[in-house]
Amino acid sequence: MKIRWRLRMAAAQREVWTGTQLQRLLAERAGLQMSSASVSALFSKEPSQVKMSTLIALCTALDCTPNDLFEVDTTPVEHPAAPMRPVAELPKAASARGRSMPPL
Repeated sequence: MKIRWRLRMAAAQREVWTGTQLQRLLAERAGLQMSSASVSALFSKEPSQVKMSTLIALCTALDCTPNDLFEVDTTPVEHPAAPMRPVAELPKAASARGRSMPPL
């Protein structure tokens, strides 16, 4: 599964072209004060994580849903078949009286 960050596209569809415009909308519509650097980072690269409060603020500011901000590819990933490993032989009795080995 692959997740693609689409904030820039969602913003452009709402005629928000710059980080400064987004920063202003976040403050006005969602009450979220973010630094220019933080907004720029969200705008220019895919984040490894997004706080729920930030996600809600982005959706409020852009009047969108999380589905507008993420593109999720649910195509199953094909994994090569793992080679069969040989099964180890079980330990034999320790003596002729039939006592077994202690558990491993």
